Amino acid sequence: MFKKLSVSAAAAGALVAAVTAGLGPVAASASPASVPSPSPATASTAASTPLSNARIAAHFDLAQGQTPENVALAPDGSAYVTFAKARQIAKVSPEGTVRILATLPRPADGGVRTPALGFPLTTGIVRAGDGTLYFLYATGTSDLTGVWRLRPGGEPRRIAELPADGLPNGLGLDARTGTLYVADSARGTLWSVPVRGGSPTAWCTAPELAPTGFLGANGLKVHEGAVWVTNFDQGTVLRVPVLRDGSAGHVRTRAVGMPGIDDIAFTGHGSRLFAALDGSNEVALVRPDGSHSTVLTSADGLQNPTSLAVRGRTVYVLNAGWLTGEDPNLVLAHRNNQVDGQR
Repeated sequence: MFKKLSVSAAAAGALVAAVTAGLGPVAASASPASVPSPSPATASTAASTPLSNARIAAHFDLAQGQTPENVALAPDGSAYVTFAKARQIAKVSPEGTVRILATLPRPADGGVRTPALGFPLTTGIVRAGDGTLYFLYATGTSDLTGVWRLRPGGEPRRIAELPADGLPNGLGLDARTGTLYVADSARGTLWSVPVRGGSPTAWCTAPELAPTGFLGANGLKVHEGAVWVTNFDQGTVLRVPVLRDGSAGHVRTRAVGMPGIDDIAFTGHGSRLFAALDGSNEVALVRPDGSHSTVLTSADGLQNPTSLAVRGRTVYVLNAGWLTGEDPNLVLAHRNNQVDGQR
């Protein structure tokens, strides 16, 4: 995630320094011993074929704080979106119409103690099969920070408190076990929370999740028996197996060299995925061997992409415009056969 430069000079300075410096070298945890070494020719080579026909499907109102941070899709193609700065949950129809479903209460102190950013924001969101939305809210205060739930036609309600000094960011749902997983960007922790609510458990606190100056564990997806998470500062994609007893297995680094990585979305079965790269205004395709190539750029309408989703042959890319300050939007692109390795 990014923040608008005018919100907090200290956080903005840290963000700009991180981006312009390339976020420094990849941490020692992302060593060749734990991830296949991509060849120089494929690690960051532009590739235009995997995605095509990119178009802007919806524009959002930056002045109203409509900076999309995360997305969950409905069966009809609608997108449920968190507008970070507006503290809102919204539904974007397939035609691009935006409807606000809920606005979260503003903390009494304005959210100035929110780690790293200094303002309150809604972040990760998932949708259960019955239409219930679960999402995250970070405020720097103990009365509001945590996991929230919004049932169809209902009001938002917090179901689990998370530490006020944390920054809950990415969110994933394991529908099989009824478990929510939360990536905490400030504490470098993965939390687990039952969908019914209750006390969170620090599920994984491995050093690979830690920030090195700004944000650590960031985007999160539950996929094929594991929790996959990105590390913004370290530029990595990590896989954490869910063991038979529900505990976390050994963290494996699956891809490196992507500073400013935010969210990820899998193309289907297996480990091939798309990654949103905030600072460079790019979406990358990450292959099973860890190599990656650029498949969308600012020329396709990207403005600090924060989140991704895949439905059939359509790829959804949410752009917050945190640093560009121009056009937060939703970009749709067509996924070609090359993405699946069929050609």
